[in-house]
Amino acid sequence: MGALQARWHRGMADLPEAQWDRLIASSAPNGQAASSPFYRWRWLHHLERSGSIVPGQGWQSCPLALWRDQQLLAVAPLYLKGHSYGEFVFDQSFAELAGRLGQRYYPKLVGMSPVSPVVGYHFWIDPAEDAAELTAVMLELIDNFCREHGIFSVNFLYVDPGWAPLAEAAGCSRWLNQQSTWSNPGFAGFDDYLASFNANQRRNIKRERRAVAAAGLTVTPLAGDAIPPPLLARMHGFYAMHCARWGPWGSKYLTEEFFAAAADDLREHIVLFAAHSVGTDPATDPLAMSLCVRGGDQLWGRYWGSEVDLENLHFEVCYYAPIDWAIAQGINRFDPGAGGSHKRRRGFMAEPRISLHRWVDPQFAAILQQWLHGANAQMVAQIEAINAELPFTAAYDPPHAPAFEP
Repeated sequence: MGALQARWHRGMADLPEAQWDRLIASSAPNGQAASSPFYRWRWLHHLERSGSIVPGQGWQSCPLALWRDQQLLAVAPLYLKGHSYGEFVFDQSFAELAGRLGQRYYPKLVGMSPVSPVVGYHFWIDPAEDAAELTAVMLELIDNFCREHGIFSVNFLYVDPGWAPLAEAAGCSRWLNQQSTWSNPGFAGFDDYLASFNANQRRNIKRERRAVAAAGLTVTPLAGDAIPPPLLARMHGFYAMHCARWGPWGSKYLTEEFFAAAADDLREHIVLFAAHSVGTDPATDPLAMSLCVRGGDQLWGRYWGSEVDLENLHFEVCYYAPIDWAIAQGINRFDPGAGGSHKRRRGFMAEPRISLHRWVDPQFAAILQQWLHGANAQMVAQIEAINAELPFTAAYDPPHAPAFEP
Protein backbone atom coordinates (compact mmCIF):
# COMPACT_ATOMS: atom_id res chain seq x y z
CA MET A 1 0.00 0.00 0.00
CA GLY A 2 1.37 3.41 -1.03
CA ALA A 3 2.14 6.28 1.31
CA LEU A 4 -0.47 8.91 2.13
CA GLN A 5 -0.06 12.09 0.08
CA ALA A 6 -1.55 15.49 0.87
CA ARG A 7 -2.27 18.00 -1.89
CA TRP A 8 -3.72 21.50 -1.89
CA HIS A 9 -5.72 22.03 -5.07
CA ARG A 10 -6.59 25.23 -6.90
CA GLY A 11 -10.27 24.46 -7.32
CA MET A 12 -12.82 21.76 -7.94
CA ALA A 13 -11.71 21.30 -11.55
CA ASP A 14 -8.47 19.77 -10.22
CA LEU A 15 -10.34 16.94 -8.52
CA PRO A 16 -12.10 13.91 -10.05
CA GLU A 17 -15.89 14.22 -9.85
CA ALA A 18 -16.60 10.50 -9.42
CA GLN A 19 -14.12 10.02 -6.57
CA TRP A 20 -15.23 13.22 -4.84
CA ASP A 21 -18.90 12.27 -4.95
CA ARG A 22 -18.12 8.74 -3.75
CA LEU A 23 -16.68 10.23 -0.57
CA ILE A 24 -19.56 12.69 -0.20
CA ALA A 25 -22.11 9.88 -0.49
CA SER A 26 -20.40 7.45 1.86
CA SER A 27 -18.92 9.36 4.76
CA ALA A 28 -21.51 11.62 6.41
CA PRO A 29 -21.20 11.23 10.22
CA ASN A 30 -24.93 11.62 10.95
CA GLY A 31 -26.24 10.19 7.67
CA GLN A 32 -28.05 13.42 6.73
CA ALA A 33 -25.31 15.26 4.89
CA ALA A 34 -24.89 12.38 2.42
CA SER A 35 -28.10 13.44 0.66
CA SER A 36 -27.24 17.14 0.59
CA PRO A 37 -26.38 18.45 -2.88
CA PHE A 38 -24.44 21.42 -1.46
CA TYR A 39 -21.15 19.53 -1.25
CA ARG A 40 -21.48 17.52 -4.43
CA TRP A 41 -18.72 18.13 -6.96
CA ARG A 42 -21.00 19.73 -9.54
CA TRP A 43 -22.56 22.17 -7.09
CA LEU A 44 -19.19 23.43 -5.88
CA HIS A 45 -17.67 23.35 -9.36
CA HIS A 46 -20.51 25.38 -10.85
CA LEU A 47 -20.11 28.00 -8.14
CA GLU A 48 -16.53 28.48 -9.32
CA ARG A 49 -17.08 28.06 -13.07
CA SER A 50 -19.98 30.52 -13.07
CA GLY A 51 -17.86 33.30 -11.57
CA SER A 52 -19.88 33.33 -8.35
CA ILE A 53 -17.18 31.99 -6.00
CA VAL A 54 -13.90 33.29 -7.36
CA PRO A 55 -10.96 35.40 -6.12
CA GLY A 56 -12.47 38.53 -7.63
CA GLN A 57 -15.43 38.08 -5.28
CA GLY A 58 -13.23 37.39 -2.26
CA TRP A 59 -13.33 33.57 -2.42
CA GLN A 60 -10.23 31.57 -3.41
CA SER A 61 -11.03 27.86 -3.60
CA CYS A 62 -8.22 25.71 -2.16
CA PRO A 63 -9.59 22.24 -1.30
CA LEU A 64 -7.32 19.94 0.68
CA ALA A 65 -7.20 16.28 -0.37
CA LEU A 66 -5.48 13.15 0.89
CA TRP A 67 -4.49 10.58 -1.72
CA ARG A 68 -3.06 7.07 -1.78
CA ASP A 69 -2.07 5.45 -5.09
CA GLN A 70 -4.25 7.90 -7.08
CA GLN A 71 -7.20 7.09 -4.85
CA LEU A 72 -8.93 9.98 -3.09
CA LEU A 73 -9.19 9.14 0.63
CA ALA A 74 -10.29 12.43 2.22
CA VAL A 75 -11.34 15.91 1.15
CA ALA A 76 -12.00 19.24 2.83
CA PRO A 77 -13.64 22.03 0.80
CA LEU A 78 -11.79 25.17 1.87
CA TYR A 79 -11.69 28.81 0.77
CA LEU A 80 -9.37 31.70 1.43
CA LYS A 81 -11.57 34.74 2.07
CA GLY A 82 -10.88 38.44 2.17
CA HIS A 83 -14.17 39.32 3.94
CA SER A 84 -16.95 37.75 6.03
CA TYR A 85 -19.85 38.07 3.59
CA GLY A 86 -21.84 35.05 2.45
CA GLU A 87 -21.20 33.05 5.61
CA PHE A 88 -24.14 33.99 7.89
CA VAL A 89 -21.95 33.31 10.93
CA PHE A 90 -20.99 36.81 11.90
CA ASP A 91 -17.40 37.07 13.08
CA GLN A 92 -16.86 40.78 12.45
CA SER A 93 -16.31 41.28 16.18
CA PHE A 94 -13.45 38.76 15.94
CA ALA A 95 -11.91 40.87 13.17
CA GLU A 96 -12.27 44.00 15.32
CA LEU A 97 -10.56 42.29 18.26
CA ALA A 98 -7.71 41.14 16.02
CA GLY A 99 -7.20 44.73 14.86
CA ARG A 100 -7.02 45.96 18.46
CA LEU A 101 -4.32 43.37 19.10
CA GLY A 102 -2.38 44.52 16.06
CA GLN A 103 -3.20 41.41 14.03
CA ARG A 104 -4.43 41.14 10.44
CA TYR A 105 -7.62 39.07 10.45
CA TYR A 106 -7.99 38.66 6.68
CA PRO A 107 -7.46 36.62 4.65
CA LYS A 108 -8.94 33.80 6.67
CA LEU A 109 -9.54 30.15 5.84
CA VAL A 110 -13.18 29.01 5.74
CA GLY A 111 -14.73 25.57 5.38
CA MET A 112 -18.36 25.60 4.20
CA SER A 113 -20.53 25.31 1.12
CA PRO A 114 -20.20 28.91 -0.09
CA VAL A 115 -23.14 31.27 0.50
CA SER A 116 -25.26 28.35 1.77
CA PRO A 117 -25.98 28.28 5.52
CA VAL A 118 -26.76 24.54 5.53
CA VAL A 119 -25.66 22.08 8.19
CA GLY A 120 -23.31 19.32 7.13
CA TYR A 121 -19.69 20.50 6.90
CA HIS A 122 -17.01 18.03 7.89
CA PHE A 123 -13.94 16.39 6.40
CA TRP A 124 -15.17 13.69 4.04
CA ILE A 125 -13.09 10.61 4.81
CA ASP A 126 -13.20 7.15 3.28
CA PRO A 127 -15.16 4.90 5.70
CA ALA A 128 -12.34 2.34 5.56
CA GLU A 129 -9.97 4.89 7.15
CA ASP A 130 -9.68 6.06 10.76
CA ALA A 131 -11.74 9.27 10.76
CA ALA A 132 -10.28 10.60 14.03
CA GLU A 133 -6.71 10.00 12.88
CA LEU A 134 -7.18 11.61 9.46
CA THR A 135 -9.11 14.53 10.96
CA ALA A 136 -6.09 15.25 13.17
CA VAL A 137 -3.72 14.84 10.21
CA MET A 138 -5.72 17.25 8.07
CA LEU A 139 -5.99 19.84 10.84
CA GLU A 140 -2.20 19.71 11.29
CA LEU A 141 -1.79 20.23 7.53
CA ILE A 142 -4.16 23.20 7.72
CA ASP A 143 -2.22 24.68 10.66
CA ASN A 144 1.03 24.35 8.70
CA PHE A 145 -0.60 25.98 5.66
CA CYS A 146 -1.77 28.89 7.82
CA ARG A 147 1.64 29.43 9.41
CA GLU A 148 3.34 29.28 6.02
CA HIS A 149 1.00 31.82 4.43
CA GLY A 150 0.36 34.13 7.38
CA ILE A 151 -3.29 33.17 7.83
CA PHE A 152 -4.68 34.16 11.22
CA SER A 153 -7.81 32.02 11.63
CA VAL A 154 -9.56 28.87 10.42
CA ASN A 155 -13.37 28.66 10.51
CA PHE A 156 -15.50 25.57 9.81
CA LEU A 157 -19.13 26.67 9.50
CA TYR A 158 -22.46 24.80 9.80
CA VAL A 159 -20.61 21.77 11.04
CA ASP A 160 -22.13 18.30 11.06
CA PRO A 161 -22.80 17.57 14.78
CA GLY A 162 -21.47 14.04 14.32
CA TRP A 163 -18.06 15.30 13.22
CA ALA A 164 -17.68 18.16 15.70
CA PRO A 165 -16.27 16.01 18.57
CA LEU A 166 -13.45 14.73 16.34
CA ALA A 167 -12.41 18.27 15.40
CA GLU A 168 -12.77 19.53 18.97
CA ALA A 169 -10.59 16.69 20.22
CA ALA A 170 -7.94 17.98 17.80
CA GLY A 171 -8.09 21.51 19.18
CA CYS A 172 -11.00 23.33 17.52
CA SER A 173 -13.21 25.67 19.58
CA ARG A 174 -17.00 25.48 19.35
CA TRP A 175 -19.23 28.50 18.77
CA LEU A 176 -23.01 28.04 18.87
CA ASN A 177 -25.40 30.14 16.81
CA GLN A 178 -29.03 29.45 15.97
CA GLN A 179 -31.23 28.98 12.96
CA SER A 180 -34.85 27.98 12.42
CA THR A 181 -36.01 24.63 11.03
CA TRP A 182 -39.41 23.08 10.46
CA SER A 183 -39.75 19.37 11.19
CA ASN A 184 -42.65 17.14 10.17
CA PRO A 185 -43.76 14.94 13.09
CA GLY A 186 -46.03 12.95 10.78
CA PHE A 187 -48.52 15.45 9.37
CA ALA A 188 -50.77 13.92 6.72
CA GLY A 189 -51.58 17.28 5.15
CA PHE A 190 -51.54 21.04 5.56
CA ASP A 191 -54.61 20.94 7.79
CA ASP A 192 -52.62 18.88 10.31
CA TYR A 193 -49.91 21.54 10.22
CA LEU A 194 -52.54 24.21 10.90
CA ALA A 195 -53.98 22.19 13.76
CA SER A 196 -50.65 22.32 15.58
CA PHE A 197 -51.07 26.07 16.21
CA ASN A 198 -53.15 27.83 18.80
CA ALA A 199 -56.42 29.34 17.58
CA ASN A 200 -55.04 32.84 17.11
CA GLN A 201 -52.16 31.75 14.90
CA ARG A 202 -54.38 29.40 12.87
CA ARG A 203 -56.56 32.42 12.06
CA ASN A 204 -53.51 34.46 11.10
CA ILE A 205 -52.19 31.83 8.71
CA LYS A 206 -55.59 31.32 7.08
CA ARG A 207 -56.00 35.09 6.71
CA GLU A 208 -52.56 35.43 5.09
CA ARG A 209 -53.29 32.66 2.60
CA ARG A 210 -56.73 34.07 1.79
CA ALA A 211 -55.18 37.46 1.02
CA VAL A 212 -53.02 35.90 -1.70
CA ALA A 213 -55.97 34.00 -3.17
CA ALA A 214 -58.13 37.13 -3.05
CA ALA A 215 -55.53 38.90 -5.19
CA GLY A 216 -56.13 36.27 -7.87
CA LEU A 217 -52.86 34.44 -7.34
CA THR A 218 -52.06 30.79 -6.83
CA VAL A 219 -48.74 29.01 -6.26
CA THR A 220 -47.61 26.03 -8.31
CA PRO A 221 -44.57 23.88 -7.43
CA LEU A 222 -42.28 22.81 -10.28
CA ALA A 223 -39.60 20.23 -9.51
CA GLY A 224 -36.74 18.59 -11.37
CA ASP A 225 -37.36 17.87 -15.02
CA ALA A 226 -40.70 19.71 -14.85
CA ILE A 227 -38.71 22.96 -14.69
CA PRO A 228 -38.13 24.40 -18.17
CA PRO A 229 -34.55 25.79 -18.37
CA PRO A 230 -35.71 29.33 -19.23
CA LEU A 231 -37.60 29.44 -15.93
CA LEU A 232 -34.35 29.24 -13.97
CA ALA A 233 -33.07 32.24 -15.92
CA ARG A 234 -36.26 33.98 -14.87
CA MET A 235 -35.58 32.90 -11.30
CA HIS A 236 -32.20 34.64 -11.47
CA GLY A 237 -34.05 37.80 -12.44
CA PHE A 238 -36.30 37.55 -9.39
CA TYR A 239 -33.28 36.85 -7.19
CA ALA A 240 -31.33 39.82 -8.57
CA MET A 241 -34.38 42.09 -8.23
CA HIS A 242 -34.85 41.12 -4.59
CA CYS A 243 -31.17 41.63 -3.77
CA ALA A 244 -31.20 45.04 -5.46
CA ARG A 245 -33.92 46.23 -3.08
CA TRP A 246 -31.46 45.96 -0.19
CA GLY A 247 -28.77 48.03 -1.87
CA PRO A 248 -25.21 47.28 -0.69
CA TRP A 249 -26.62 44.77 1.83
CA GLY A 250 -28.45 42.82 -0.87
CA SER A 251 -26.24 39.71 -0.66
CA LYS A 252 -26.28 39.08 -4.41
CA TYR A 253 -23.68 36.34 -4.69
CA LEU A 254 -24.76 34.12 -7.57
CA THR A 255 -24.33 34.99 -11.22
CA GLU A 256 -26.77 34.31 -14.01
CA GLU A 257 -24.35 31.63 -15.22
CA PHE A 258 -24.88 29.64 -12.02
CA PHE A 259 -28.62 29.55 -12.63
CA ALA A 260 -27.91 28.42 -16.19
CA ALA A 261 -25.75 25.60 -14.81
CA ALA A 262 -28.61 24.64 -12.49
CA ALA A 263 -30.86 24.43 -15.54
CA ASP A 264 -28.37 22.13 -17.26
CA ASP A 265 -27.48 19.56 -14.64
CA LEU A 266 -28.61 20.55 -11.13
CA ARG A 267 -32.35 20.51 -11.83
CA GLU A 268 -32.89 17.21 -10.03
CA HIS A 269 -32.28 19.10 -6.77
CA ILE A 270 -34.31 22.23 -7.57
CA VAL A 271 -37.91 22.99 -6.63
CA LEU A 272 -39.49 26.28 -7.76
CA PHE A 273 -42.65 27.68 -6.23
CA ALA A 274 -44.17 29.99 -8.83
CA ALA A 275 -46.90 32.49 -7.90
CA HIS A 276 -49.03 33.34 -10.92
CA SER A 277 -52.47 34.63 -11.79
CA VAL A 278 -55.16 31.95 -11.78
CA GLY A 279 -55.51 30.54 -15.29
CA THR A 280 -51.99 31.47 -16.46
CA ASP A 281 -49.01 29.16 -16.99
CA PRO A 282 -46.65 29.12 -13.99
CA ALA A 283 -43.76 28.12 -16.26
CA THR A 284 -44.11 31.19 -18.47
CA ASP A 285 -46.02 33.81 -16.47
CA PRO A 286 -44.77 33.84 -12.87
CA LEU A 287 -45.19 37.02 -10.87
CA ALA A 288 -43.06 35.80 -7.95
CA MET A 289 -40.95 32.73 -7.28
CA SER A 290 -38.95 31.02 -4.59
CA LEU A 291 -36.15 28.55 -5.23
CA CYS A 292 -35.71 25.60 -2.88
CA VAL A 293 -33.20 22.78 -2.96
CA ARG A 294 -34.10 19.17 -2.23
CA GLY A 295 -31.86 16.34 -1.05
CA GLY A 296 -33.30 13.09 0.29
CA ASP A 297 -35.98 13.90 2.86
CA GLN A 298 -34.78 17.48 3.38
CA LEU A 299 -35.74 20.78 1.77
CA TRP A 300 -33.77 24.02 1.93
CA GLY A 301 -35.22 27.42 1.10
CA ARG A 302 -32.70 29.61 -0.68
CA TYR A 303 -33.91 32.56 -2.78
CA TRP A 304 -37.03 34.44 -3.76
CA GLY A 305 -38.22 37.54 -5.60
CA SER A 306 -41.41 39.21 -6.75
CA GLU A 307 -42.62 41.62 -9.41
CA VAL A 308 -45.67 42.56 -7.34
CA ASP A 309 -45.85 44.23 -3.97
CA LEU A 310 -48.45 42.10 -2.22
CA GLU A 311 -48.62 41.69 1.54
CA ASN A 312 -48.23 38.05 2.69
CA LEU A 313 -47.05 36.82 -0.73
CA HIS A 314 -43.60 36.16 0.70
CA PHE A 315 -45.05 33.93 3.42
CA GLU A 316 -47.08 31.96 0.88
CA VAL A 317 -44.28 31.45 -1.66
CA CYS A 318 -41.45 30.84 0.80
CA TYR A 319 -43.16 29.03 3.73
CA TYR A 320 -46.72 27.81 3.29
CA ALA A 321 -46.50 26.42 -0.25
CA PRO A 322 -43.15 24.68 0.44
CA ILE A 323 -44.49 23.18 3.69
CA ASP A 324 -47.63 21.97 1.90
CA TRP A 325 -45.48 20.41 -0.83
CA ALA A 326 -42.98 18.96 1.68
CA ILE A 327 -45.74 17.17 3.60
CA ALA A 328 -47.10 15.68 0.37
CA GLN A 329 -43.60 14.53 -0.64
CA GLY A 330 -42.77 12.91 2.70
CA ILE A 331 -40.03 15.43 3.47
CA ASN A 332 -39.15 15.51 7.15
CA ARG A 333 -37.15 18.74 7.50
CA PHE A 334 -37.38 22.17 5.89
CA ASP A 335 -34.62 24.69 6.53
CA PRO A 336 -35.86 28.04 5.18
CA GLY A 337 -32.50 29.82 5.36
CA ALA A 338 -30.81 32.29 7.66
CA GLY A 339 -32.48 35.09 9.62
CA GLY A 340 -36.08 36.12 10.05
CA SER A 341 -37.81 36.08 13.43
CA HIS A 342 -41.12 35.87 11.52
CA LYS A 343 -40.31 32.20 10.81
CA ARG A 344 -41.07 31.34 14.43
CA ARG A 345 -44.72 32.33 14.11
CA ARG A 346 -45.02 29.75 11.36
CA GLY A 347 -43.75 26.76 13.31
CA PHE A 348 -40.02 26.93 12.62
CA MET A 349 -38.15 26.00 15.78
CA ALA A 350 -34.82 27.47 16.80
CA GLU A 351 -31.96 24.99 16.64
CA PRO A 352 -28.26 25.33 17.49
CA ARG A 353 -25.75 25.55 14.68
CA ILE A 354 -22.12 24.66 15.35
CA SER A 355 -19.14 26.47 13.93
CA LEU A 356 -15.62 25.43 14.84
CA HIS A 357 -12.64 27.77 15.00
CA ARG A 358 -8.89 27.75 15.55
CA TRP A 359 -6.51 30.69 15.75
CA VAL A 360 -2.78 31.00 15.20
CA ASP A 361 -2.19 33.66 17.86
CA PRO A 362 -2.26 32.16 21.42
CA GLN A 363 -3.37 35.44 23.07
CA PHE A 364 -6.27 35.86 20.66
CA ALA A 365 -7.26 32.20 21.08
CA ALA A 366 -7.24 32.47 24.90
CA ILE A 367 -9.48 35.56 24.86
CA LEU A 368 -12.05 34.02 22.52
CA GLN A 369 -12.09 30.61 24.19
CA GLN A 370 -12.95 32.30 27.49
CA TRP A 371 -15.67 34.38 25.79
CA LEU A 372 -17.13 31.40 23.91
CA HIS A 373 -18.01 29.47 27.05
CA GLY A 374 -20.35 32.20 28.25
CA ALA A 375 -21.63 33.03 24.76
CA ASN A 376 -22.56 29.41 24.09
CA ALA A 377 -24.42 29.11 27.40
CA GLN A 378 -26.38 32.26 26.54
CA MET A 379 -27.23 30.87 23.09
CA VAL A 380 -28.58 27.60 24.56
CA ALA A 381 -30.76 29.62 26.94
CA GLN A 382 -31.95 31.86 24.11
CA ILE A 383 -32.94 28.87 21.96
CA GLU A 384 -34.91 27.37 24.85
CA ALA A 385 -36.69 30.69 25.47
CA ILE A 386 -37.59 31.12 21.78
CA ASN A 387 -39.04 27.63 21.50
CA ALA A 388 -41.02 28.01 24.73
CA GLU A 389 -42.91 30.92 23.16
CA LEU A 390 -43.85 29.34 19.81
CA PRO A 391 -47.61 29.64 19.10
CA PHE A 392 -48.48 25.95 19.29
CA THR A 393 -51.59 24.51 20.86
CA ALA A 394 -51.07 23.14 24.36
CA ALA A 395 -51.82 19.61 23.15
CA TYR A 396 -49.17 19.66 20.41
CA ASP A 397 -45.75 18.22 21.27
CA PRO A 398 -43.41 19.57 18.59
CA PRO A 399 -40.21 17.79 17.53
CA HIS A 400 -37.54 18.95 19.94
CA ALA A 401 -34.29 20.60 18.89
CA PRO A 402 -31.14 18.57 19.59
CA ALA A 403 -29.70 19.12 23.05
CA PHE A 404 -26.30 20.82 23.11
CA GLU A 405 -23.87 21.40 25.91
CA PRO A 406 -22.45 24.95 25.92
